[in-house]
Amino acid sequence: MDTEPTLPPSITRLEKLLGGAHDGALLRYALGNEWLKAGHPSQAAEYLRQSLALDPSASAAWKLLGKALSANGEIPAAIEAFTQGITAATSHGDIQAVKEMTVFLRRLHRGSPSA
Repeated sequence: MDTEPTLPPSITRLEKLLGGAHDGALLRYALGNEWLKAGHPSQAAEYLRQSLALDPSASAAWKLLGKALSANGEIPAAIEAFTQGITAATSHGDIQAVKEMTVFLRRLHRGSPSA
């Protein structure tokens, strides 16, 4: 029997906003971030993918998706997320995000999942 994880209050509050006037890429990103902080990378990745479906240019969401996938052991998918994130960040001139994701990508290519 699968039990529901105990949700931090921040996740409960944010999930109440789903489907409402404030629903969108930013809300989905925030939920992904909170789920990742709570130690649930697969749930985080689900929300981050939803965020990116709404705004594929969001380099922060790509970076967090890569981290969530890496934490979940999905290394090829994490590499792809960081690669797409670098492309998105480059197109917006977000140099810091490019640098961070490049470091995470290098670590994954070297076999260290701690992106």
